[in-house]
This record gives sequence, C-alpha cells and structure tokens, in this order.
Amino acid sequence: MNTQINTLARAVADSFPLSRFRSIEERLGILGFTLMFLFAMSQTLLAHDYKAGDLVIDHPWSRATPPGAKVAAGYMVIRNPGTQADRLVKIESEISGKVEVHEMSVDDKGVMTMRPLADGVEIPAGGEAKLEPGSYHLMFLELKQPPKEGVKFPGTLTFEKAGTVEVEFAVEAMGGGGHDHGNHGEAGGHEGHGG
Repeated sequence: MNTQINTLARAVADSFPLSRFRSIEERLGILGFTLMFLFAMSQTLLAHDYKAGDLVIDHPWSRATPPGAKVAAGYMVIRNPGTQADRLVKIESEISGKVEVHEMSVDDKGVMTMRPLADGVEIPAGGEAKLEPGSYHLMFLELKQPPKEGVKFPGTLTFEKAGTVEVEFAVEAMGGGGHDHGNHGEAGGHEGHGG
C-alpha cells in the first residue's frame, strides 16, 4: 500500500515540476494540492468496507485481549440503503469456537445486562445496525487465539437475504484508539457467556 502511495506521489510530482513555478505561493499551492490528493487517496486505500447485496459493512473491528481471555467482542456498522430489511443471522470465525450477536441494555435501576439474540440483528431498509460498545455487538466465545493489536482476523457474516460475505476484523489496542470501545475483549463482564 505504501508503494502505491509513493508511486502516486512521484507521478504527481513529475507532472508538476516546481522549477516551472516562479513564486513560493505557486509552489506552496501545488504542494498543498498534492498533500490533499494523497490524503484522499490514502483514505480510499485504507477503507475497510465490504458489500453483501444492498448491505455495506463498515469497518469490522475488535480489540486486543489479554493473554488467557476466553472472549472478545466485535463491532461494525451495517448500512442498508435498499428497500427491504435484512438480518444478520450467523457469524463464524476461525479465532473462536462460536460467535453470537449480543445486546447490552441498562434497566431502570442502572443495572447493565447482556443477552444473546438467537434471531440475530435486523438491518432496517434505508437504515443501519450499529454494533458498538454498550449496544449490539458480536461475542467471539471459546477463543482459540487471542486477537492481537495490529493484526486482522477473518470472519464470515451470513445475512438472511444478502447471503454470505467474508470480512476481516481489524484488531485495535486494548485501551482504546479512536473509538469508545467500552470494556469488551476482557474476561470481566462476559464470564457467563460460554467462556
């Protein structure tokens, strides 16, 4: 990927040799344009989206777990610009014995509960399902290998209508990153979930 960006940068630079421009303002303008172009291209190259039928699966991710953890969580946003609702009904991954969709909620006394959703999660027509900390999320149970920061692991998502799609979960740091990751990936809080 870096090779592609470097090649692209060289091509842009060769197209606009700075010796053609007389003023520093012209040179800075070209440099600014080039940097904006490269940033836009790097975002496209780093995109982490998948498609299944009408559905778009945005940035599947998990969090690194400590050694010995028996569970990990997975997150993503599934957008459905289509005209029919769909449902995520099955998830498989080689890193765990089984994967379930869970829902987290807080009752009127402030007690947080979590439960597996046997029927999966609906993705409404023209809407989205957010699998995120504190809400719907995936639970990778009976971990065979702990997710490690900076590594990706494969998963298979099966939808009622859109069918099956292979994705990769990007593993982020235990402590956070750019998202509000909550407390998933650590054994605490998930001990009663098959692990």
